[in-house]
Amino acid sequence: MTALTLPDIAQQPTCLPGTLSWVGMEGIALPVALAGSLVNAKVSAGVSLEAAEVRGIHMSRLYMALESLEHQSLTQTSIQRVLGAFLDSHQGLSEHAYLTFSGEVLLKRDALISPLSGWKSYPFTLRGQLTPSGFQLELDVSVGYSSTCPCSAALARQLIQQAFAEDFDDIPLTKQSVLAWLGSEEGILATPHSQRSYAHCSVRLKESDDIPLAALIERIEKALGTALQTAVKRIDEQAFALANGQNLMFCEDAAKRLERMLRSMDAISGFQLKVVHAESLHAHDAVARCEWQW
Repeated sequence: MTALTLPDIAQQPTCLPGTLSWVGMEGIALPVALAGSLVNAKVSAGVSLEAAEVRGIHMSRLYMALESLEHQSLTQTSIQRVLGAFLDSHQGLSEHAYLTFSGEVLLKRDALISPLSGWKSYPFTLRGQLTPSGFQLELDVSVGYSSTCPCSAALARQLIQQAFAEDFDDIPLTKQSVLAWLGSEEGILATPHSQRSYAHCSVRLKESDDIPLAALIERIEKALGTALQTAVKRIDEQAFALANGQNLMFCEDAAKRLERMLRSMDAISGFQLKVVHAESLHAHDAVARCEWQW
């Protein structure tokens, strides 16, 4: 029996001429490695369609090109190679290729003092494009931390001072009586409010082979000083309370710390950042943003 040539409907002339900036697939499941962690990534792959007379692209060619990334450590070189394969398989049709990875990377985190440790997940998005202007790669990551309000800390201290003056108005001060008062609920009658907070950073990477996701997370957490914890014992919880008390910050403070840190990173050429303090006092969030060379 003679084999029949299967029809290629996508390449037949169209009655609807026109160009499209992006055509492809979203939500492709792909296991990849990033920051030393295996990630079940969701991938978007697409190209432009400049050939106005052509009906469509070959999406299967994009899908098959992704096979080379399976279970491999993502690098700038490997992403650029796949984007080049997108364009090579669509010569005459496309001039722009796009590839986006999203998922959560898992990193092991030690407790502050005890020998405990646990895993934290960090949502990320990696966006690459190859155009006539060249290759570009952008990395988004979200990092959680704790923030204690400087204003509420000052107000709490004032109430404690006032209670101390009232309780010891006619009582002789001794070291033991002051220690007992400081350890009582009547003495420390007010505490500042803290909130779980988030830093959302988007950075444009300079061209190299590295994707510094783990290094970026490390530097964000170090700049903020009070990263969220995993497994803890009471000694770790106490150390965390101390860190929060010595690390008071408004959302403006957090954004300025990150702005200074990101400008100092050699691996990036620009950034956008947003910090969100999900307030425990208000029903709304406190937010600060900034950007550089974006």
